[in-house]
Amino acid sequence: MKNPEPDLDAFTPAELEVMRVLWKHGELKPAAILDHLDRPTTNAALRSVLRILTEKGHLTRRMQGKAYFYRPKRSRDKALKNLTRSLSDIFCSGSPAALIAHLIRTEKLTDDEIRELESLTKSRSDKRRES
Repeated sequence: MKNPEPDLDAFTPAELEVMRVLWKHGELKPAAILDHLDRPTTNAALRSVLRILTEKGHLTRRMQGKAYFYRPKRSRDKALKNLTRSLSDIFCSGSPAALIAHLIRTEKLTDDEIRELESLTKSRSDKRRES
């Protein structure tokens, strides 16, 4: 079993909220991040979260004038890919199919979601035949 990448520490709810803002809006300074947060947060609390995310390797920052601007080190899609790979390694002996099967069995999926999964599977299968 592979070890998850060391910089993929689990996000706290506050860290995840900040990451979602930055993934959606791109590089921002703290005042702009505060404007996009769903719940009231103090400037000091936000700066603490930004420091922790930077130390964990999730964010980079650059100074412009007197302000720091923060941005994610990797895209939301790349972070999700790494996280799902880690989940697959930890819980499913490295099998992405086992992780997907578990999600399909245990999650309540709508008919539209099931049709989308079927369409993705068919499309992927068709592409493999063409290769």
